[in-house]
Amino acid sequence: MGQLSLLSLLKKQHQEQKFQELDQQQLEQESNEKIQIKLLDFINLHQNLSIKDVYEILPSKLGIGSQSVVKIGLHKVLGITRAIKIIDKSTVLIGDISTVLHEAEILKQLDHPNVIKILEFYQNSKQIFIVTELCNGGELIDAIVESDKFSEKDTIKLMKQVLQGLNYCHQHKIVHRNINPSDILFDNKDKRDIIKIIDFETSRIFDQNQKMTQRIGTPYYIAPEVLERNYDQKCDIWSCGVLTYILLSRSPPFNGESEAQVLERVKQGKYDLNSQEWNNITNEAKDFISKLMEKDPNKRYNAEQALKHTWITQLKEDIEQSQIERVLKNIKSFKSISKIQFTIYQYIVNQLITQEDKSELIKIFKFLDTNDDGLLSKQELLVGLKMIMNEYEAVEQVGIIMNNLDQNNSGYIDYSEFIAASINRSELLSYDRITNIFKMIDKDCNGLINANDLKLIFGNGQISDQIWIQLIQEINNNKEDINFQDFQGFIHNIIY
Repeated sequence: MGQLSLLSLLKKQHQEQKFQELDQQQLEQESNEKIQIKLLDFINLHQNLSIKDVYEILPSKLGIGSQSVVKIGLHKVLGITRAIKIIDKSTVLIGDISTVLHEAEILKQLDHPNVIKILEFYQNSKQIFIVTELCNGGELIDAIVESDKFSEKDTIKLMKQVLQGLNYCHQHKIVHRNINPSDILFDNKDKRDIIKIIDFETSRIFDQNQKMTQRIGTPYYIAPEVLERNYDQKCDIWSCGVLTYILLSRSPPFNGESEAQVLERVKQGKYDLNSQEWNNITNEAKDFISKLMEKDPNKRYNAEQALKHTWITQLKEDIEQSQIERVLKNIKSFKSISKIQFTIYQYIVNQLITQEDKSELIKIFKFLDTNDDGLLSKQELLVGLKMIMNEYEAVEQVGIIMNNLDQNNSGYIDYSEFIAASINRSELLSYDRITNIFKMIDKDCNGLINANDLKLIFGNGQISDQIWIQLIQEINNNKEDINFQDFQGFIHNIIY
């Protein structure tokens, strides 16, 4: 079978077998391991607000899951498009809603530039709606089929991002379990330079001391030990090895006339790196694949080790000094605000920021994140500050910045905290955009915002009414509501 035919077959099977449980009769029960759903922090849980009041859901489908469909939602006030996963409650067993919401809970915990970001959550008596950022660059599987080839440079750039996202997940004890090119999206269709890992339906929180046993995944990418029902988070790394193999050779490492034959060859774990299509591929690339597709998981690289492989580290980001200076100066000028003020500001940033706004910031974040853990430590930030100021001033400033930005007291600056502080706030929060945000909060369109309006948008049921009343009074001298001028002044006080 030719390479193009194999790739077309791969795409067809991805469409048909996504999230497939490979042995339904022996499916282990993991419901007791599902996490209690607590959609807090910057994920807005709208229990009393209809999604139709906020979004126009367009008819075309972006994707179809086992219990869901994904469509584009157009925000009626902001004019911004989002991806909306719609889950029909009638397809879910009574009492099993928490299992369906498992993906939302997982995504809530993840904050990384290469992992899809959840923004809002709605539900009514019939449906559940999970709103995430929209990636309009298409699936990697389509790019594989359409492209003549992926160069080693292109493959390094792509796989580095996948591994960075997985390293962050694994550091947070989350395993994806179904890494394949249908679950990797390009952020932008015009510039396919940033990828997002999506579809965490099959993910779970793992215990380092306990093996997983559920046979789940996509046939060509599943690890041998998953088929043997004895595996850990390194099953994701095997899948990355298979993906790298396909990107460089345009053919899968394991072929067969049937799914059973493919899985049998996966079990054997034998693949070829010496055939004709590998003649022009470097030894470093082949070694990288062999480290990721090591059959013995104990000898296989983890994500952190894979990111340190010489084949990956040879790629250097082209970042100008002026870019670093601009971003770090924005961070330096971000002043201390209260937790509730930051919650509101973070929500506004999430609603308004575009792919173009984030593109440069992501590059700088990763440049500063020298250990690829998806977080900025005090030391990493200090190294960056020394690039734009003397050592004495850098040491003085790093403590102030950490105190101002580390809103969750983790000891690190998270990705979203970095974006909120490093964005050009005067451009992001223009008069027109502040006006639209005000209209979005002012649900009854009377030109005033009160505590109930704030609670409806930001409350998540976790913040007492008194906090919102107090905030309104602080903004407008002990009055019960605020007008647009008051709101504009409140925003300016945060950003200037």
